[in-house]
Amino acid sequence: MSEPPTIDPETADWLTLDEDEEIVWSGKPHESSLIPALVVGIPLALVLIGLFVIAGTYLQRENTQYVVTTDGLYKKTGILSRDVQRIDFGKVQNTSYSQGFFGSQFGYGNVDISTAGGSGIEMQFRSVPEPREVQERINKRVKGSRGEPTTESGETTRDVLDEILVELRAIRSTVEAQRETTGNTSATTSNTGNAADERPTGEGSTGHSEFASSNPRAENATADEESADER
Repeated sequence: MSEPPTIDPETADWLTLDEDEEIVWSGKPHESSLIPALVVGIPLALVLIGLFVIAGTYLQRENTQYVVTTDGLYKKTGILSRDVQRIDFGKVQNTSYSQGFFGSQFGYGNVDISTAGGSGIEMQFRSVPEPREVQERINKRVKGSRGEPTTESGETTRDVLDEILVELRAIRSTVEAQRETTGNTSATTSNTGNAADERPTGEGSTGHSEFASSNPRAENATADEESADER
């Protein structure tokens, strides 16, 4: 997953991190998320309504920030005001992502986070680039918060073992395919050798038959000679 530039906690006065808490990912809505607003706003620009639609969408994107740290999730929104939301990984129950038509075309979508005991979606990362990879990153951090050992990249031991198992299965399939190919080659060679061994036997039988069929002719010739002598 490509790493978006992380924000500087010192300049982001809205972000309050614990002493040992570090930023692992940060982002904002994808630039292409402005396309729907342009599609609607440009035709309405003649009556000025479209300009407000485009300007409002742009300002909302510029003032929205999503952050994933080693301890939890942060979301900042607001144009004239500021709304900051934080969820610890230990409270995250479910995550999901979705992509609309434009999102599928341009590579962005929404990541939804639900918490234990909460009612529905508690936090949403809207129009983030590569939403599936963002969801996977969050899931790995959630597993790590539940006591499952993780690597430096955030992968749990189970994830690493699953990857090794997939590689071993691929190697096994390759070896079995090579064995089948070798077996088929050996069988073809054996059949060719058997056919070569059977050919001389057939020729001998043919020669014996010809010799046997030539004997009656010799006997008939001898009988004709004896009849001529008696005459």
